[in-house]
Amino acid sequence: MEPGAPLPPGASVPGIGRRFLAIVYEALLAFAAAFLAGIAFYGAAQGRLVGETRLLFQIYLFCVLGIYFIACWSRGGRTLPMQTWRMRIVRRDGAPVGVGRAAVRYALAWISLLSLGAGFLWAWVDRDRQFLHDRLAGTRIVMTGDARVNS
Repeated sequence: MEPGAPLPPGASVPGIGRRFLAIVYEALLAFAAAFLAGIAFYGAAQGRLVGETRLLFQIYLFCVLGIYFIACWSRGGRTLPMQTWRMRIVRRDGAPVGVGRAAVRYALAWISLLSLGAGFLWAWVDRDRQFLHDRLAGTRIVMTGDARVNS
């Protein structure tokens, strides 16, 4: 949303603390998913993760996590931790996030994370308290009063 743009009906902006707690929960689930996917890859690679196989492993994990996040964000706007904390990702106009925009958000979130978290810390200076990757992807996190996934 443009700075100061109205929120979708029934939605409010979750606090930064709430979003960071959801990120901690998300990190635990992402670690578990990456661990299980890593075991499968490690077995298929017969325990040899060197050279090109190591790069392929990293790309594989990036894709596995991408499938999880993009699917969740584009089908209901939330992951399990976001559902627990009653948050949802929407487009600037309040509409659901499609696959393309979810993929852009996923890629930008990695950049936010790999820049020592600068994209996440951006929320403290952003006038709408958005993460930088949300601002750039044309999305925003809103809090809703329900915990159901609306498709």
